Amino acid sequence: MKTTNQTHRTKFIFITGGVLSSLGKGLAAASIGALLESRGLSITFQKLDPYINVDPGTMNPFQHGEVYVTDDGAETDLDLGHYERYTSVVLGQRNNYTSGRIYHSVISKERRGEYLGGTVQVIPHITDEIKTAIMQFEGEVDVAIIEIGGTIGDIEGLPFLEAIRQFRTDVGRENSLYIHVTWVPYIKTAGEVKTKPTQHSVKELRAIGIQPDILLCRTESLLSNELKAKISLFCNVEKEAVITARDVENIYEVPLCFHDEGLDDIILNKLNIWTGAPRLDAWQELVDKVKHPKREVEIGIIGKYVDLTESYKSLHEALVHGAVANEAKVRLRYVSAEEIEEKGAEGLLAGCHGVLVPGGFGSRGVAGKIQAVTFAREKKIPYFGICLGMQLAVIEFARHIAKMKDADSTEFNQLTKHPVIYFIKEWYDYRTGKIQIRDESTALGGTLRLGAYPCKMVPGTFAHTAYGTDEIQERHRHRYEFNNAFKDELVKNGLIISGTSPDEKLVEIVELPDHPWFLGCQFHPEFKSGPMKPHPLFTNFIKAALENAGL
Repeated sequence: MKTTNQTHRTKFIFITGGVLSSLGKGLAAASIGALLESRGLSITFQKLDPYINVDPGTMNPFQHGEVYVTDDGAETDLDLGHYERYTSVVLGQRNNYTSGRIYHSVISKERRGEYLGGTVQVIPHITDEIKTAIMQFEGEVDVAIIEIGGTIGDIEGLPFLEAIRQFRTDVGRENSLYIHVTWVPYIKTAGEVKTKPTQHSVKELRAIGIQPDILLCRTESLLSNELKAKISLFCNVEKEAVITARDVENIYEVPLCFHDEGLDDIILNKLNIWTGAPRLDAWQELVDKVKHPKREVEIGIIGKYVDLTESYKSLHEALVHGAVANEAKVRLRYVSAEEIEEKGAEGLLAGCHGVLVPGGFGSRGVAGKIQAVTFAREKKIPYFGICLGMQLAVIEFARHIAKMKDADSTEFNQLTKHPVIYFIKEWYDYRTGKIQIRDESTALGGTLRLGAYPCKMVPGTFAHTAYGTDEIQERHRHRYEFNNAFKDELVKNGLIISGTSPDEKLVEIVELPDHPWFLGCQFHPEFKSGPMKPHPLFTNFIKAALENAGL
C-alpha cells in the first residue's frame, strides 16, 4: 500500500447508522472489508456498542440476538460473526467494546488514582479511552473498519460519536473516513421514494460535528441519478458517494452490489490508497451457487428462541454454507421445543430430512428437545446436536438405551442419581496452560468454558471422516460437561466418544452406531464456518440429510 502520509500507516473507516436500527451496518462493514481484502489490503474490524453491559454474554438472546464467541474467549456482538465470515480476519477481545467496558476501565483507573485527583468527565476521559481502544490497530493493518452500534440520536451513543469526531483531527482527513448507513423508503400509497429521513439523519450527524463522506442508502431498488443528486445536494455529499444499498436475495450479493456501485474505488480514492483490481470471482461463484442449487433439503431446528432467528444467526449461515458445499438449498424449519412438549415431535418434524438441536441455557423446552432427539434416533434421521444439543443426546441415550431412567444434567436436576452431564469444578485450560477452579458462587460469566480448545478424534468416526484430521481447534461456550463417572457404562451400551480433549478428561464429540449420521459436539462449530470455507460438520450433516431425502 502507498499513501501520501507516511506517519499513519493504518487508515480508519467509521460506519454509523441513522433513521432506524437493523439497516445492515454489520453486513455493510463486512462487505467493505471483503472488497478491500479482495484488493490485497490487510484489514481488521471493531464494533463499538453503546449499551452499558460489559459484554453481551449475560443478555437475553430475545433482546440482542446471538452471542458470538471468538478464539480467545470473548463474548461479542453477532456482527463480529459477519466480519469473520466475509473475510479472513480472526477477531478477539479488542474487536468489541461496549459503553460498560469503557466506563469500567475509566472508573478502575480513577479508583487507582491514575487521574491524579482530577475531575473525571465524558470529555476527555471517556472519549480518550474510546480512542485508545481504536488506536490499538495503528500500524498493524492497512485499514481498520470501526462500526458504531445503535442509531444516530441515541443518547448512549454520543460519547462514541464524539470520539470519532475528534479522531479525524488526531489522524488527519486522509487517514479517516465516515460512512453513514441510512434509509430511503418507498412510500407505496404515494408511489414515491422519499429522501427526507436520510436528510434528517445526516443533519443530526452534522450537528454532532461529523460530515459523512459516503452515504449507503438502504432501499428496495436502485436509486435514480435524480434522487442521488437530490440527496447529494441536501446532505453535502458528492453525488458519486451516494451509494445504493439495495435489498438483495441473499446477503452474499452485497459485496458485488457495492462494487457495481463503485464503492471500493471511492473509498480508496478518499483514503489515497493505490491497489490492484479486486478479485471477486469467488464471490460471483458463491452467489451463482446460492441462486442455482441442484437440490433442496429441509432441516428442523429445535430451540426456544425461534421467534427471533437472529438468536441463531451463525447457525443459520453455517447451514447455508453446508448446503452450498453440496450444491443444494436448505430450508430451515424452526420448531419451538415447548410446542413439541405439547404436540409431540412426530407431527411437527414430519418431512424434515435432518434434525438439529442448538445450544441454549436453562430448563425451558428441554423435554421437547429430548423428544426431538428420540425422534431422530428412532427414525434414523440425521441428527446434529450442538452444545446443549450434544448434552441432551447423552441424556436421551442414558435414559432410553443405558436404562438410567432418571439420567439428567445437574443444570436441570441437582438430585438425579445419574448426573451424566454435570458442573465441572476443576479442569485444565489449554489456552492459558493453567488449572481452572470454579464453583456455583463464581460470577456468572466466569463459570463458562469459553473460546477455542483442542480436540483429538477417533479414526473411523463421523467426526474424523468430516474433518479429515486427527486434531482440531473449536470454540466453546458452555457451563456443564460430560460426566466421566458414567463414561464406561454409556460406552458399554453403545455410545461412541469420538472426540476428547488431549488429556481425555473432557468429552467433546459423541456419536451413535447403526445410524446414518448422529453426532453431538460440545463446541460451537458454527462460529468457524464461512461461505468460502464451509464447516466440515455442517457439510457432512447436510450431505447425510440429502441422502436421507434420496437426493
